[in-house]
Parts: sequence; structure tokens; C-alpha cells
Amino acid sequence: MAEVIRMPKMSDTMTEGVIASWLKKVGDKVSSGDVLAEVETDKATMELESYEDGTLLHIGPKKGDSVPIDAVIAIIGKEGEDISGLLGEAGGSAKPAAKEAPKAEKEEAPKQEEKKEAAPAKADAPAAKTSVDTSNIKASVIRMPKMSDTMTEGVLVSWLKKVGDKVSSGDVLAEVETDKATMELESYEDGTLLYTGVNAGDSVAIDAIIAIIGDKDADYKALLDAEGGKEGRSREENAQSDENIEARTEATTEDKVQETEVPAGETEQIAAEGNGRIKASPLAKKVAKDKGIKLNQIKGSGEGGRIVLRDVENFTPSAAPQKETAKAPAAAPTAQAIPGAPADAYEEVNVSQMRKVIARRLAESKFSAPHFYLTMEIDMDKAMEARVSINEVSPVKVSFNDLVIKAAAAALRQHSAVNSSWLGDKIRYNKHINIGVAVAVEEGLLVPVIRNADYKSLSAIAAEVKDLGGKAKNKKLQPSDWEGNTFTISNLGMFGIEEFTAIINSPDACILAVGAIKQTPVVRDGQIKIGNVMKVTLSCDHRVVDGAVGSAFLQTFKNLLENPVRILV
Repeated sequence: MAEVIRMPKMSDTMTEGVIASWLKKVGDKVSSGDVLAEVETDKATMELESYEDGTLLHIGPKKGDSVPIDAVIAIIGKEGEDISGLLGEAGGSAKPAAKEAPKAEKEEAPKQEEKKEAAPAKADAPAAKTSVDTSNIKASVIRMPKMSDTMTEGVLVSWLKKVGDKVSSGDVLAEVETDKATMELESYEDGTLLYTGVNAGDSVAIDAIIAIIGDKDADYKALLDAEGGKEGRSREENAQSDENIEARTEATTEDKVQETEVPAGETEQIAAEGNGRIKASPLAKKVAKDKGIKLNQIKGSGEGGRIVLRDVENFTPSAAPQKETAKAPAAAPTAQAIPGAPADAYEEVNVSQMRKVIARRLAESKFSAPHFYLTMEIDMDKAMEARVSINEVSPVKVSFNDLVIKAAAAALRQHSAVNSSWLGDKIRYNKHINIGVAVAVEEGLLVPVIRNADYKSLSAIAAEVKDLGGKAKNKKLQPSDWEGNTFTISNLGMFGIEEFTAIINSPDACILAVGAIKQTPVVRDGQIKIGNVMKVTLSCDHRVVDGAVGSAFLQTFKNLLENPVRILV
């Protein structure tokens, strides 16, 4: 699906930017990280990068044009994709003239027909309000920014400011959970926080309105109305509507309880969907678990009865469930007859942003890239001896994984075809060797990057891996920590896994799966001895790397680890 590229806010005082030059033209293939244009702001001329892969389908402003913040400047998508709908929504100048014809006909239509069409106008009121002049409203809309190249939505974990607070440029407004980390959302405006459009725990799409900052008396509601859609609805209106819904729900529930005696356990279904799953945000579930509160005791105030963080924080346990249990038939507790057995048959948890992106990207890689696998055994006796000697002088402890990274980087320098990427109509042979190191975290997998690994010492690699691993587990990684990998290593040896295959981390052409070092009988000089052997498997994208190329890389990698002095010089 095509993606709209808008003019970003590149400084705290920027209100518009001037297109200094376009570095891509309509029809060009574009990859994430490519520079689309140079933009002159009020402070500097900066590069505008793409976060999308595809074809540049539309360019709005020309070189030298001034473009306000958030205005559409380009569209990227699949070659030949129909973008007329996007252009129409964005008010694109390239909208086909034929689609304007109906408007002309309406203008010439009899007044009687205009009156007939006037009735439904109320339903389209938000659209009509977009023509309202908001230039005199001293307030700015804050939208959900794109915080990583793969981010499509973020979860607003918590607000650090509340409506009515004074805000300065640089202040942290909220914490946002992306698919890779929890990051701080800073304000680029000075003023008062007039409006917050989402609740803690809610998922928010890229570019959706999340807040408004401006003068204390600014008419922010008019600004919301001008944006159109449900975002124009004020928080007060939402709260009133939610209260009415909750009141009706409570009344209905009370009526049902009065009509019949409720067997123990049935009240748990009140907060659940028809299939028994309780709707709650990930943050609400976590806090409820920490407090020892069962979600089925809480009434949700979110959309469709969804339980959000404020519901958990405001929850006060009541004695009502105990009274209902007293009324329950004697047979009701039979489900818990076995001591220690779980009361519930299963638990369902909302998919985190990180897991969503992992699922999407790995599925795309597995089903688009033709994988093949090469496995090799490596004698690690000398590597184990070398590691002991290295750690006697190294300022930081060097692990076997650090040795693997260094050996892989040295081997990639000799086999540049493996250090490459598939871009559809071209292959990119990367000059830099940036090795992604897969790190397991609570919610999935992150891949921080060791840049220019072939030029770094073992101790430097060890220190960097330790630092990035800590950031990954604490969700402190920044985009610069995970972007730009050209080759990936996934090591499960520390978990006792002897051999496995890994899915390629797109856009890389290969990923190396590393198993545990295992003592096994080996033949040396015609005699059977006990040796330390490690198995590795190279997953290759056959569109880029052929079997002979992958095998040559593994042979070099094997020789470096079996003679580790070669990676130290």
C-alpha cells in the first residue's frame, strides 16, 4: 500500500521548509534510508530521508517551493499503484480533472435539488469545517511521529504532562512504545498542553493527532474540527459518552442479577467478549498482574469496554463477588477440584508492537526470499585457548560470541557478495560491514548493530555488545543503534542449542546461526580424540548468494576461528 510522505518538523521553531532540491524523481526506486530531497529550514539545510521501500509515485512541491509542516510532499508505493484516492484525501494538485466534473454539474443544478441535498449536510459537517481559517489560532497539533523505519503505530505508555500544564520545547510529553523500544516523545513547542487525544495504553497510528499545545485561551476545538473526523471530538465529550455507556451497562447488569441468581464464575464474563477473551491494553494487564488484580473484576472505560490503565489504577476491590459465591450451587467449585490446577483454560494477550513487526518482517523475509542453508562444523580448541589468553589482558571480558563477530567481519571483508542486499531490480554490495547481533528480550527479538566491525578490536566489540545488549533489555535503544545492518548473527549456543536455522533479517542477504560448543569424538592424525566442536548454519537468499559463494565464506570463517591469531593481526 502506498505511503504518504509529509514535511517533517526538523527544528523546534520550524513552521515550513523550502525544497532546496529533489535527489529522486518520479519513477525512481527508493529504499529506506535513501535521501529524497534537501530541505532548507529556518536553521539549516537538512536531508529528508525515506523510511519506505518502493517507487516514488508522486512529488508535490517543486524545487524552491515553501511547504508547511505536515503537508504532503511525496507518495511512495508499488510501481503502477493507483494513488488517486490518496491525492484526493491530501488535496493533491495532481488529482485527475475528470473527477472534478460532478462538482460543476452540481453548481449548474436547479436550486430545488440543492435544497434536497442540504439535509444530509450535517452528517458531513467535519469535512465542511476543514475550510475554516485556523491561521489565527495560536496552537499547534502534535502527531504521532515515526520513530523507526518499521513503525506503523505506537502505544502511548504514559503521559508525563497533563492538560493545563505549561510545556517548553524539549520537555518530554509522553513515553511511546514502538516495535523496538520505549522512547520519549519530546515537545517542539512552548505553551500550555490544551488537549490530549489518546489514553495511556492506547495504540496510535503514525500521523494521528495525540495532543495540542498553544496559548492558554487558544480555541483548540476549532483546530480539531478543522482536522475533521473523530479526532475533532473533545476529551470532555468522550468522557461524557463513556460515562453514559457505563451507566447503561451497570443498569443492564444489575437488572440481570436481580432476575436470576448468578452461578459462581459467570460474573467473570461481564467484562469479556463473546468468545471469553477480556479486552485490555498490554499496560493494563501488566499493572493488574503486578497488583494481583483479576481483569474480570474490572469494568473497562475504553472503546468497546476495553480495560485501560486508568481503570486498573482506579479499581477498588468489593465484596460483591463473595456474596455471589455464597449463592452459588454446590457443584460450581468442581472446576477447581484438583489442588494447584489453573482455574482458567487459557489466557490471551494482545500482541505487542514489537511482536507485530517481528511477525510481519519475518513472514515477508521467509516467503519472499528463497532461503537455502549451509552447515559446517568448526574445531574450537584453539579459539578456547586464545580466549583464555585474551581475557588475561583485555579490559572487558571477551565472549565466544565476540570472537564469532570478529571472525565473521574479517570473512565478510574477503567475500563482499555475502555482505549485500536484494533491492528488487538491483543488488547492493555494502562497503561498510555492520553486523547485527540478535538479542532476546522479554517481548521478542531486537538486533542492535556493531558498525564497522572489521575495524574494531575484540575488546571494543565486547564492550559495545555488552552496552547494546543492556540497552535492548531496558528498551533504551535508539534508531541509530538498530539501523543499517548488512549481516546478522544469531547465537543460541548459550541456551544449549547445538544446531538451528535462522530466518534472514531483511534486507540482509545472509544470517549466521551459531550453536553451542560441544565436546565430541574427533579424528586427528588417525586417532580418535575428544574435541570441542561448534556447528554454524548460514541462511542465504538465493537471489543474491549462490551455494559456492556462501560455502567460500564459511570456509574462510572456519579457518579464522580455527586459527584465531589471524583475526588479531
